Amino acid sequence: MPGFIEGHGHFLGLGESIQNLNLSNTKNWEEIIRLTAEKVNAAQAGDWIEGRGWHQEKWNADAGPTVNGYPYHNALSAVSPDNPVVLFHASGHGLIANAKAMEIAGISRETSDPIGGRIVRDAKGNAIGVFEENAMNLIYQPFSKWKNQRPQAEQENALKTTAKLAAEKCLSHGITSFQDAGSSFWELSLLRKMAESKQLPIRLWAMIGQPTSAEFSKLQDFPQIGLGNRHFTCRSIKAYFDGALGSYGAWLLEPYEDKPGFTGQNTTPIDSITALAKVCLQHQLQLCVHAIGDRANREVLNVYESAFSSAPAQDRRWRVEHAQHIDIQDIPRFSKLGVIASMQAIHCTSDAPFVVKRLGHERARTGAYAWRSLLDAGAHLTNGTDTPVEDVDPLPCIYASVTRKRADTGLEFFPEQKMTREEALYAYTLWNAYGAFEENEKGSLTPGKLADVVVLSENLLTCPPETILSAKVTKTIVGGKVLFARE
Repeated sequence: MPGFIEGHGHFLGLGESIQNLNLSNTKNWEEIIRLTAEKVNAAQAGDWIEGRGWHQEKWNADAGPTVNGYPYHNALSAVSPDNPVVLFHASGHGLIANAKAMEIAGISRETSDPIGGRIVRDAKGNAIGVFEENAMNLIYQPFSKWKNQRPQAEQENALKTTAKLAAEKCLSHGITSFQDAGSSFWELSLLRKMAESKQLPIRLWAMIGQPTSAEFSKLQDFPQIGLGNRHFTCRSIKAYFDGALGSYGAWLLEPYEDKPGFTGQNTTPIDSITALAKVCLQHQLQLCVHAIGDRANREVLNVYESAFSSAPAQDRRWRVEHAQHIDIQDIPRFSKLGVIASMQAIHCTSDAPFVVKRLGHERARTGAYAWRSLLDAGAHLTNGTDTPVEDVDPLPCIYASVTRKRADTGLEFFPEQKMTREEALYAYTLWNAYGAFEENEKGSLTPGKLADVVVLSENLLTCPPETILSAKVTKTIVGGKVLFARE
């Protein structure tokens, strides 16, 4: 069948997850402490320890004293007295830092919350170590400064290694193209060079990570389309409107069911997103805005509608990245405006245990991961994993699309919103190609298109649903060349 297209992931983040402390499969806080201690024992004093993948709502054991379900840093700090530690939440929209990291960052009782972020504190006002949304920058800045102390050549080689690891992982799962949801100008320049020098085995379609107004002048060098024998394209900008549901960052129209009076975080002011929309119109770039909560989705659609009304009609294919929780009044607007709902089916089943807890039954039933409602309203959908938030493997994501069931417990999340088998496969191939203006060159096995193919052990159209999960990729072919073959 056509090679899988990852419709929304973080390419370098995937490569980093292979090298750093991967906490995606951890079951409890005690296990995270143990894995961190092992990493500390193998590190030099003063080196930062980086990890990602923990999720407090998915633990199977009590974590001791908590605030909003988050653990205190004390146990983490006890095993890492001489190493600053930063462990990113699975969503990427929160982190927990140890005492050493907070000391380096200068965090105290007097440190105020930044706009669009929160330092989680206990009843006495003390930081427990968890930082949400824009507050993450307080820890990330000294961490980034430490990483950037390396010589330029070493940093470039590290990026190449990270990219190659990510590409190898993708090929092993039948992914021939990857839509990267935001990288810096520096990262993009190196990834382009890799493509042009034939060092990038899969096809990368990348978004420019939310540029500042001071960086707008760099956009005159874009779009860059089909470079490196169609292995590198950058024709869009990624921006963030809110955070994630698991870390209470999704921006909601009504308060959280389990956090009364709180409606989440607007992480980028509306006027800043409006300015990005104008720049995208000027440079003929797609705008791809992260929006998870129903308030964020409505505001993004408002910005898009205003931008489109100020410019000549055109097939722009602007995207809402995630579009996870939508008010039913806004569902028809996606089709009306020609806006793509760039969704990740695996988030539905991964988050299922806590969505009703956060939103309440009715909001979850009518607007959470509303694939059927969007498709029936005529909207264009794409699919992906948001890796490294979830495993990059497309097969569990396709299984989630057609069953809305968790693979481990069988928990079913409002099955009336399921996709058909055909829709689920389109959403990982041709629909993703459409979302990138690439439907004329990839996404189907058609004469004249790129010979990007995956060979599977099962027919995903006809096999029993559970067999989707056990199917194997036997070959991955890019441009007619076999780049992965299972022994």
